[in-house]
Amino acid sequence: MDVLARIDDAVKNNPVIIFMKGTPQLPQCGFSSRAAQALMSCGEEFAYINVLTDPEIFQNLPRYADWPTFPQIYINGELIGGCDITLEMQESGELQTAVKEAVNTKKTDSEQDS
Repeated sequence: MDVLARIDDAVKNNPVIIFMKGTPQLPQCGFSSRAAQALMSCGEEFAYINVLTDPEIFQNLPRYADWPTFPQIYINGELIGGCDITLEMQESGELQTAVKEAVNTKKTDSEQDS
């Protein structure tokens, strides 16, 4: 599968996903660490991809949404941004609302498919 198709698949099939350096439990950069912590504070599960273990994604993710830096956080298939935007959203309460809505929408969709 083409790398941009793999990225698109990951974005579309996860209500909340972060492309980061490292993992939420073992981040490899400060920006990724702070963004992952903000997502964890929402109390919902989220997906992650460690871009350091997948050179193709590391090289091509900036092309996917025309966003040059890491981390990149997507909610409901839409890029919300990187660390600074995520922290601003957390501070205002928008992040928790968006994450909960995305996860609940995915749960509702899954239940209807069953």
